[in-house]
Parts: sequence; structure tokens; C-alpha cells
Amino acid sequence: MDRLKISTAGESHGKALTGIIEGIPAGLPIEADTINTQLHRRQQGHGRGGRMKIEQDQAEILSGVRWGKTLASPIALKIDNRDWENWQKGMSSLGQNEGSIPPVTRARPGHADLAGCLKHGFRDIRNVLERSSARETAMRVALGAVCKTFLAQFGISIGSFVVRTGGAGQRYYQSAMNELGGLKDIGNQLIALSVKADQSPVRCPFEEDAQSMIEAIDEAIERGDTIGGVFEVFAVGLPVGLGSHVQWDKRLDGQLAQAIMSIQAVKGVECGLGFDLSQRFGSRLMDEILYSDETGFYRQSNFAGGLEGGMTNGMPLLMRAIMKPIPTQRKPLNSIDIVTKQPKEAAYERSDVCAVAACSVIAEAMIAFVLADAILCKFGGDCIDETIRNYNNYLTYLKEF
Repeated sequence: MDRLKISTAGESHGKALTGIIEGIPAGLPIEADTINTQLHRRQQGHGRGGRMKIEQDQAEILSGVRWGKTLASPIALKIDNRDWENWQKGMSSLGQNEGSIPPVTRARPGHADLAGCLKHGFRDIRNVLERSSARETAMRVALGAVCKTFLAQFGISIGSFVVRTGGAGQRYYQSAMNELGGLKDIGNQLIALSVKADQSPVRCPFEEDAQSMIEAIDEAIERGDTIGGVFEVFAVGLPVGLGSHVQWDKRLDGQLAQAIMSIQAVKGVECGLGFDLSQRFGSRLMDEILYSDETGFYRQSNFAGGLEGGMTNGMPLLMRAIMKPIPTQRKPLNSIDIVTKQPKEAAYERSDVCAVAACSVIAEAMIAFVLADAILCKFGGDCIDETIRNYNNYLTYLKEF
């Protein structure tokens, strides 16, 4: 990203997670409660593991904010790990505590365990699994809350909902959009679905599908197995022209796909109708361009998911991602001990059965990073009022084009 710098640090059972975001203009109102609301959303979902009962994530703002407003300096956040008290020697930074707990040597298929150890020369898989754990995404959500607050200043809202868990649910929900009235007031429809999803234990706003998803997760629990799924993530209120067509690494669809694919266990990303576009004729899939004096340029369909030529086209951004089942199995799969090279069952770390609901919330944070950076790239501004002025001038230009 060109304008925002974002980094996280910390291990799953370390003392704390920390994160820094640099590039947010001065004067943005932000409070810890806003961040904590998003952290709470990430911890919900039927099929989550025992760790969620231990951790009640709360973010502490360490720097970059004074009296409730950003200073334009780096914003540093911290989330304490409550389980740290049980790991003070096992995850200690002091050499004197080396060997205080046994090494993990049985690699888990589907995880970063083996590749990470081979890459870095580790003989203890814990050196890999602690950082590769999805626990790290708690800080991504916290930093994403800052970006979502920034985007809200421009009338941009981000949300998500789960559409499929295992074999339960639908392939996608653009058809449901049509049933709810097509593109008329689609932004409010999408926001309403995300709000309703927050009331569901599987973050699915469609009650019949939600019940089927709960049953699918319960079956996985009984089997000692795990289960994945599909979620949709969206942004509404975006102006035309975020991103660029002139270089491959400036294309917004590529940046968004990379951001979502960086989430642990995500194995596929789509824009708009995605892979289903390949099954239909182009004459029925291009979002035809219309014009009226009242609204300016507009569309009557959104098959492209709000992205054309690497740029936003003014329609809602619609993306979909596939999360594979979590690799850690209560009934371990076959593997190899990386030290003895003997066949062993894979190690078991306390884990979730299904985390698709949480993954959808994490995806909101990831697209917030990319969109906030895109807003700053186009409109600049050292303080939030300057960015808003530049943005409003652009909207005026679009109306007069």
C-alpha cells in the first residue's frame, strides 16, 4: 500500500499482540470502544474453540491518539493475551527458560508447520505455529477498526455475511439481492444483511440456511472434524475511480484479492459473480451503462462486483471468499515427526471446529486497509478535514462531468 503502513507483531501464546498503523490523517475521532466492538464480533460464531472463552479481547491505544483524536503520528495498539500466565516460561524471551516445555515435533497437514520449520531451520514447530496462528488476526481486526472509522467519514460502510458452511447454504447471494428488490437501495439492503448476520450464531442472515449451517457444524463436532465455508464481504458508498488501470500492482481488485487471501485458511477469492461469469455469455454479464440528469451515470446490474479495469465503478464492492476447514483436527491425521522422521499422528493444538463467521469479520478489516489506502492515495490530506474537502470537491466534479 502506498499511503498506509500496517504491521502486527506477537505470538499466539505470547504476552500480547501489538500493531502499528501509520498514515491516518490528524483529527480522526477514535476511541478504544469502537475497536473493541469489532474485536467482539471476531470472537463470535458457532463452532469456535475454547480459546474464545479465555480471551475477551480489549485493545489499548498506546500512541497516536490524544483526547480521542488522531495526531497523524503512528497509532500503536496492544491486545493482552490472557493465557500468557500459563505460558510465561514456555514462550519466554529469556534464554534461561529454554527447554521449559517439550518441543512440538509432529507437523500438522495443511498448516504452516513443516514448511516453516524447513524454511527457518527449526526443530520445534512451536516456533512456527505461534505466529502462523489465526490469533494474529485479532490485531488485524483492531487496526481495521481504525480504517473503518476513517472510511465512515466519507459515507463508506463495510460489512459481511456467511453464505455457506460445508454443504449448507447457497453458492452466492446476488440472486437474493434481486429478490429483495434488485439494485434499488442495494447499499442499505447489504448493510441490513450484515447487521442481521451479527445476530446469528453462524453470521448468516437467512434463517433457514443458518439452521442448516449450525447442524453441519454440530455434525463436524461429533466427528471430531472441522468444516469450512464461504462468506461475502462488501463495501457501499464508494466513489468511482479508486484504484488504477495503469500498472498491475495498482489495480484495486488485485490488492483486495491479496488482502483477503492473506487471511489464514482462505483459499479462493471472487469479485462479483466470480467463477460463475465463465458459464454465461458476455452480452448478458456486462453491466450496461445508463445516464440520467438526476443520477448521472448508473448501472442496472452489478455482475462485476463494483470493479472494472482495476478501479471502482461506483457500484457496491462485492467479494466472496472460500475458507478451507481448519487443519488442526481433534482426531489427528497421519504425519511425520520432523526430528525422528518416524510416522506419527499430527500434533493437536486447541482449535476451532469452524471459524467462517470470524473470517468474514477479518475480511472486513482487510478490505478496510486497502480502501482506506486508496482514499488517501486519491485525495491525500494531512488532516481529516482536508481529505474530506478534497473528496467533496471530487464528488462535485463527478456531478458536473
